[in-house]
Amino acid sequence: MGSNSSRISDLPKNEYLKKLSGTESVSENDPFWNQLLSFSFSAPTSSTELKLLEEATISVCRSLVENNPRTGNLGALIKVFLSRTKELKLSAECQNHIFIWQTHNALFIICCLLKVFICEMSEEELQLHFTYEEKPLGSYSSDSEDLLEELVCCLMQLITDIPLLDITYEISVEAISTMVVFLSCQLFHKEVLRQSISHKYLMRGRCLPYTSKLVKTLLYNFIRQEKPPPPGARVFPQPSDGGGLLYGLASGVATGLWTVFTLGGVGSKAAAAPELSSPLANQSLLLLLVLANLTDATDAPNPYRQAIMSFKNTQDNSPFPSSIPHAFQINFNSLYTALCEQQTSDQATLLLYTLLHQNSNIRTYMLARTDMENLVLPILEILYHVEERNSHHVYMALIILLILTEDDGFNRSIHEVILKNITWYSERVLTEISLGSLLILVVIRTIQYNMTRTRDKYLHTNCLAALANMSAQFRSLHQYAAQRIISLFSLLSKKHNKVLEQATQSLRGSLSSNDVPLPDYAQDLNVIEEVIRMMLEIINSCLTNSLHHNPNLVYALLYKRDLFEQFQTHPSFQDIMQNIDLVITFFSSRLLQAGAELSVERVLEIIKQGVVALPKDRLKKFPELKFKYVEEEQPEEFFIPYVWSLVYNSAAGLYWNPQDIQLFTMDSD
Repeated sequence: MGSNSSRISDLPKNEYLKKLSGTESVSENDPFWNQLLSFSFSAPTSSTELKLLEEATISVCRSLVENNPRTGNLGALIKVFLSRTKELKLSAECQNHIFIWQTHNALFIICCLLKVFICEMSEEELQLHFTYEEKPLGSYSSDSEDLLEELVCCLMQLITDIPLLDITYEISVEAISTMVVFLSCQLFHKEVLRQSISHKYLMRGRCLPYTSKLVKTLLYNFIRQEKPPPPGARVFPQPSDGGGLLYGLASGVATGLWTVFTLGGVGSKAAAAPELSSPLANQSLLLLLVLANLTDATDAPNPYRQAIMSFKNTQDNSPFPSSIPHAFQINFNSLYTALCEQQTSDQATLLLYTLLHQNSNIRTYMLARTDMENLVLPILEILYHVEERNSHHVYMALIILLILTEDDGFNRSIHEVILKNITWYSERVLTEISLGSLLILVVIRTIQYNMTRTRDKYLHTNCLAALANMSAQFRSLHQYAAQRIISLFSLLSKKHNKVLEQATQSLRGSLSSNDVPLPDYAQDLNVIEEVIRMMLEIINSCLTNSLHHNPNLVYALLYKRDLFEQFQTHPSFQDIMQNIDLVITFFSSRLLQAGAELSVERVLEIIKQGVVALPKDRLKKFPELKFKYVEEEQPEEFFIPYVWSLVYNSAAGLYWNPQDIQLFTMDSD
């Protein structure tokens, strides 16, 4: 084949690939490997680009699947890679570009092959391919070396020990991608895997000691958001307009190199994919989430989840309890900054949820921050643009708010943070508003969107729970936030009346016809009344705990007081309506005494004066509204498919054929 050929369609005919996948065994000491690994091309950076490569090489890969039990060439390739990694750290220090380049190429081929092997066979068959030992009849032995375990351990060492330099960036990304591929057995099972080779290798044995170091490295990769090195600093030569992309080696190795090619640049332009500013950070985060959501082994908890649950701040000098395995320290300030900046992606929001929910050290640190707006505003923006987000991203953002609002200190402090010119909030110009009032506005908007579009009771419940947690600490509510609280109640009231009317008409119709099944209006009415009850409790909680801080809410109540009359005698709301009715009656009387034609400013002044005179001992005390987020009994049934949907849809140079995927019984959009 000509050295200047750059057509992907030529790959199945490539002599080196044919030899690798053919019927002839190639010794790990054969010069063939230097020739095979001396190729250069623009590495795939998206699933679209990798799809082109995999479609071109699938025949070669399947040929290797068929012949490898007799040749053991996959094992030989892995042994070549393993022997090279022993010198990789020294090569990085010595700036040995060629050695690192060839080692990366070996790992890239292994990753591509591993993906096909995992797709094509069971885990038991896969392990056999990695335990090949040359014998007269090409048979297997239970005493054979387990190359798969050695490969996984080597990848963990590579990720954690190789210094991140311009010349090692690509191989670090590839090592993490290969780890994700190794764990991708889950994609080909409809049920959540509870026992697999990933459990065997990652949760015990030789890989276990790397747990905390791996988690720490992946977190720091996410924190640093290192961009790929500029073209001139990379190990791999960049495409030139004239011909092939052969690496300019002075040695004779270059004379018969594997055909080189550019992905996405041959024939037609590849479909545009979201560009990742830091492929290393993105891949690290995906691998971290996959590891954190592995199910517990039968005899041991997931050590990666344990590490995530227990790591501490570098400024925390207290000793780790002996009962906490895999503990480590990390810079919380850097982690907090990265989390604030990266919330536009599902995976960063899922990481934030995981840390807040499972690591008490992180939760305590974040709640003590004086700049919580940097974290809360991106979460609110996710909820505000609910139409553009998938449902799981919205849920994660909402649950994060619910976890935060469990803390009274947070609920107080957010009303002390004043924001100016929130440009993404388009319903109304907000030149100045507290973070607390903005949070209320966005959550109410989410409820109203849900009422008209998705009608998800779970979303309703969590939104109202967050508002309820905050209600006792409402302070200086913005007039628009106060109006929206009452407007939501008005919307619920109209919906209640409509369903009640439909139920009444349906009941009348049933008297004349017993054959027509009736819609379950009773259930609909019950759900609406539960929501109305909760809204009344939120309003009541604010009035009984912080009335003097919220004249705008009292103003909104008085302006729409007719709304509440129908609920005063309703058996489901009579008790909670006592306080609201008392407040409305008291301030209505004072306004009546002040005369007609009062300005808004005058009404607010009367309200502020009246707060002092209101007989608070007549307000009935109710239990404090407090809701805690409780994870489902089997969270892995949701989170494992969710995490793999993020991996599957990520523009991260990982591609699986949709027809092969079994896991996604959930909606992954």
